[in-house]
Amino acid sequence: MAACVDKWNPAYSSCRLSGSIYRFMPDCAMDCPAASVTGDGNGNGNACCDISGDDVWDEIRAEAQADAEQEPLLGMFYADLVLSRPSLEAALAAHLAAKLCVPGALPQDALRDLLAGALEAHPEATRDTRADLLAARDRDPACAKMVHCFLYYKGFLALQAHRAAHALWSEGRAAPALLLQSRASEVFGVDIHPGARVGGGILLDHATGVVIGETAVVGDDVSILHGVTLGGTGKASGDRHPKVGHGVLIGAGASVLGNVRIGDGAKIGAGAVVLRDVPCGTTAVGNPAKAIGKKPAPQRRPEDQPGVNMEQRWSDYVI
Repeated sequence: MAACVDKWNPAYSSCRLSGSIYRFMPDCAMDCPAASVTGDGNGNGNACCDISGDDVWDEIRAEAQADAEQEPLLGMFYADLVLSRPSLEAALAAHLAAKLCVPGALPQDALRDLLAGALEAHPEATRDTRADLLAARDRDPACAKMVHCFLYYKGFLALQAHRAAHALWSEGRAAPALLLQSRASEVFGVDIHPGARVGGGILLDHATGVVIGETAVVGDDVSILHGVTLGGTGKASGDRHPKVGHGVLIGAGASVLGNVRIGDGAKIGAGAVVLRDVPCGTTAVGNPAKAIGKKPAPQRRPEDQPGVNMEQRWSDYVI
């Protein structure tokens, strides 16, 4: 088994290794800088880069067009949310603003500009957004098209609201970051503190009741099911939340509590309560969670990690 990489140091911010599933993504999906999304939100702003090579956005637009032609009733809906938008960034800012605005108190246009500015200033956030969309398409058998994830999947939308909130938090703008956290929690039923650091290629499957604390770190290519808590113990302050490695799968209703480490490629069973470190490649189940299995865990290719293949049956491997 390859040695785990120690990415739990607070200075570790990218949460990205050379073995990440990112290397299987189209280059243009990762390399194209985020387009400027300022303007009136209807395609009349100025883009700061050529987005013609954005494979993810091109596929979403093609899927939207096909749905609109098949179901004419949805034509205006798809036109407003996807087909009239110049970029994924612009569409995402407008879509989230429509979901999270508060009529009479938090205007949709002002919220769209806040989201757009955060995404424009942090292009790494929307690179991770593209990875999230590909993750949903590839891992969730219920996700036939990325446009459906973009429009309807609250786990995806809650995660993108967090990406914007984290961008604001990293700039020292705590008040608007906490506002986005609060609204996303109210609207989507997912509570992610804006201080939490979350990698790319994340699937929040069903997502209802997911809670991720302020000092939590989540690596790339992780899948988290509904009802999962990455929380503190209630006794500690400072760095007090879990650190989850790459390629991890966390089953429904699991709680990982305290500043514990979940190693790369680990699998946490549904309903488990994890209070201690889980080594790389280990399956942990129960309350309190314990490792199960008898054989050394093999070295896995990135695409064979539990967080990517979504294999939820327990394995016979343990460190």
